Amino acid sequence: MENDVIIPGATIGILGGGQLGRMLGIEARNMGYGVITLDPVPGSPCGQVADEQIVAGFDDVEAACRLAEKCQVITYEFENVAASVVEHLEKIGKVYPGSHVLRLAQNRLTEKSTLRQLGFEVTNFAVVRKPDDLKKAAAHVGFPAILKTTRTGYDGKGQFIIKGKEQALPAYHQLKTPRVKELIWEKMVPFVKELSVICARANTGVLESYPVAENTHRDRILHMTIVPAQISPADEGKARKIAENIATRLAVVGVIGVEMFLTETGNILINEIAPRPHNSGHYTLDACHTSQFEQQLRAICGLPLGSTTLLTPVVMINILGDGSGNRLGGIEDAFKDPNIKLHLYGKREARAKRKMGHICALDESVSGAIERAERARSKLNWY
Repeated sequence: MENDVIIPGATIGILGGGQLGRMLGIEARNMGYGVITLDPVPGSPCGQVADEQIVAGFDDVEAACRLAEKCQVITYEFENVAASVVEHLEKIGKVYPGSHVLRLAQNRLTEKSTLRQLGFEVTNFAVVRKPDDLKKAAAHVGFPAILKTTRTGYDGKGQFIIKGKEQALPAYHQLKTPRVKELIWEKMVPFVKELSVICARANTGVLESYPVAENTHRDRILHMTIVPAQISPADEGKARKIAENIATRLAVVGVIGVEMFLTETGNILINEIAPRPHNSGHYTLDACHTSQFEQQLRAICGLPLGSTTLLTPVVMINILGDGSGNRLGGIEDAFKDPNIKLHLYGKREARAKRKMGHICALDESVSGAIERAERARSKLNWY
């Protein structure tokens, strides 16, 4: 209905001030919306482009209510905001995606259990609450495995690879602190490709999924995203359908990223979901009719979803800090290739393995885009 549409000129609230919030805020400004973000770190990446930043913790209900008073709709840019705060905000205004999806994504055990109950294939797993559970998990799931905290942790944090039983107990003691009530033991899957799909769902139930992305990781941090993924049309269709079905079954309003494994036997297993724009979807800024960030805004504001058509093959490479300095050199050399796009996130400290930005390389072929991206990234250095 027309009353449900939030038109440009309104103000959008963003819980979280990181790079995803920054890119969302920039797209919101391009569309004519005002932006207010809430983040505990002054001068956050999103705060730098917003009209205002409320400096407060993600569990601060009073601060979140101040945000709600100034905004017509609220969204979040990562999963570490308090679900209880989002649930409270839902009672007084519009918040998308809903707290029910956020709670699911915040707990790996709940996430995998729920997806399995809904009929989706996930990597095999077991819960670990005490040392005796390690033996049961090893027997039920087997080796190699990854022992993870069920909450928080990303980019390889809060997890250990377990190749044999002698590694299990030391890893358990490293992860199981008094505040950590349970861990999850996940089977390491022999896979052919790591894939992801960004899917958007409007409050009317209309869906738009983006082309499947093929991802490679280094030290368990996303390094490169290749689009279109080098997979068969059948697997492309299957992966997009999985993401669309998840968005529908979970009644997502907004964008959701679904990470998957394509196995040697041709199965597609879900690794995890993220009810927000996703790192592997950054390519959409430069290579699609509608970026994932614009699509998020369209969905939460009740506007028709945009086209997800891929305009050109594209490769994205993350730019990580290495601890050697906070200034990025070599940009002029990288830009000698006119098909390179650079996005920096406004972070002041380039700590080791911190995501500081990304580049996208466009080309007529996937192989050409890979070559361009790798060559441009090799020109960049921190000093």
